Amino acid sequence: MSEGYLPSPTERPAVSVDVVIFSLREGDLKVLLIRRAAPPFKGKWAIPGGFVRANESLEEAALRELEEETGVQEVYLEQLYTFGEPKRDPRGRIITVAYFALVVDDVSTHAGAEASETQWHSMHALPELAFDHAEILKYALQRLRYKLEYTAVGFELLPNEFTLTELQTAYEIVLGETLDKRNFRRRIQDAEVLSETNRYREGDGQGRPAKLYRYKKNATTEVKARRLFP
Repeated sequence: MSEGYLPSPTERPAVSVDVVIFSLREGDLKVLLIRRAAPPFKGKWAIPGGFVRANESLEEAALRELEEETGVQEVYLEQLYTFGEPKRDPRGRIITVAYFALVVDDVSTHAGAEASETQWHSMHALPELAFDHAEILKYALQRLRYKLEYTAVGFELLPNEFTLTELQTAYEIVLGETLDKRNFRRRIQDAEVLSETNRYREGDGQGRPAKLYRYKKNATTEVKARRLFP
């Protein structure tokens, strides 16, 4: 390539963003999908996303597309991976930068102009997806599980206050495995990411009220240079 070479507009790949948004709902890990209202893959389920504008950053584009297509705002957002297989999009050479977001189960959603509907789908029972979005979701789940084991990112899936049982259940749902109760509590306490609230959640009348906790403000940082769970 000669010095100063600049590809022509027809040679330049387009750049898009896609946002995988996870939530714990009905005892399951679910992902928010949109049903595409326009070609390509009209009528197919897809991850929310779209093209990056010339005057915005990648994260700005991801947040804008997420809000425009699903109504979701103010979420924890983290860059996931760049997917650039040449034939991933039938419209041409399009490179997408994927992000993932985590939300609590009370977030509201609605379909935007480019989606005919939005719907939460179980990660274990996904419909046929547009583009290479099945591959993106598979990678996103692996990344989420990894981060859950090494960091305190899981607090984004829970309300501000929670019991240790609720916290363990969230970890088990995402990791897809049962965790030893005593070992889990010892490790989460040793990580020093929780604060007691001095409040309790009443039980079903058959047991003592459960103590409520919240994550410390700096709990999104790396907490230990080792696996926390299992």
